[in-house]
Amino acid sequence: MSPTPAPDALLPVAVIGLGDIAQKAYLPVLTALPGLDLRLMTRDRAKLDRIGDAYRLDHRYTDLGDLIDSGVRAAFVHAATDQHVPIVERLLTAGIDVYVDKPLDYTVEGARQLVDLAEKSGRSLMVGFNRRHAPSYVQAKERPRDLIVLQKNREGLAEAARPLVYDDFIHVVDTLRFLVPGEIEHVDVRSRSRGGLLEHLVLTLAGDGFTALGIMNRMSGSTEEILEVSGSDSKREVHNLAEVIDHRGQPTIRRRGDWVPVARQRGIEQVVTAFLDAVRAGRTLDARDALRTHELCELIVERIESA
Repeated sequence: MSPTPAPDALLPVAVIGLGDIAQKAYLPVLTALPGLDLRLMTRDRAKLDRIGDAYRLDHRYTDLGDLIDSGVRAAFVHAATDQHVPIVERLLTAGIDVYVDKPLDYTVEGARQLVDLAEKSGRSLMVGFNRRHAPSYVQAKERPRDLIVLQKNREGLAEAARPLVYDDFIHVVDTLRFLVPGEIEHVDVRSRSRGGLLEHLVLTLAGDGFTALGIMNRMSGSTEEILEVSGSDSKREVHNLAEVIDHRGQPTIRRRGDWVPVARQRGIEQVVTAFLDAVRAGRTLDARDALRTHELCELIVERIESA
């Protein structure tokens, strides 16, 4: 097991995969945090040098083995989903704590394999469900929630069921699981496909005294995310994780402040900090709950494909 670094030592942290999500969401946060020794890895040498130069980061790797041998303590994995299992397996086996973009894999078997390995190796495995850390959704969890409705819509993006559910709808599934006020006792899935491509999907989760609806329309003509939680004669709406509207008599509107970073609004900053704080403290993060979200996604895919 890798030793816990001294409190004042720089923490060697890898960023593996330098695509859009890494560039837009994670690198701006990570490079602004103190106490990190960031090490970049991608097989694309030109991209590696361009991003390394932009952030003035000297530790650059095109080979995973060389990166591991450099002594990294933690890694953020932003590689393509079909590469998650082999990359994360090598990292966990080497004693490295791992944060990985959702999903862990396109199959529940692959996801379970990684969660089991993390537990066996005693390392942290955290999945990037940033909405659990977004302030507007965290605050919604404190409201009455007899009925929860979350819509995450897109324009002109009909897609095969498995990648749609695991790459995108998984955020809806996990956020509903985060917000429901009790045990889920009933699951219903309704969808429409044309030519083998899924156009819209409606998920119902229900339990004692609550119902949660997850809706995705990939042919909606709009890119939007709208959350509504209601109960006890009150309702709160959250639009695109930024604008909050409370209804109890006269509606009141609260918008994201001009100087609040988008990464903080969307929970990226907070989820990154939570992972790194656990690494520094030697506290192991368990991905077993994240696995339950993947299991529910697999159930959704099975019901769509068998309809």
